[in-house]
Amino acid sequence: MPTPLPVVAEPRFDLIPPDVSTAQAAAALLADRTRATVLRMLRDGPLCVCEMAAALGERENNVSNHLARLREAGLVRAIRHDANGRFLYYERDEAAVRAARESLAELLG
Repeated sequence: MPTPLPVVAEPRFDLIPPDVSTAQAAAALLADRTRATVLRMLRDGPLCVCEMAAALGERENNVSNHLARLREAGLVRAIRHDANGRFLYYERDEAAVRAARESLAELLG
């Protein structure tokens, strides 16, 4: 357990707040159960929207909308299936996931 900071007798009005925008954005994005579940499912490897929708019991367009948000954040990317280019699969961007994890860890200590 960390040593508590000493109590200062006088208020400090020159404190600079830390930048928590990255951690806040990651937390807000993952606060949605579907997006959090999709990100966890993709940890095991690429999946197509139809597979995720079936597992989640949701419509494909709903899952696609959540994937779009994860793509915008850079946490997932779309790839074409080698054997059938008609199918679009999604995979995690592990570097971006690691950066989000680190920003949350820094925030939570």
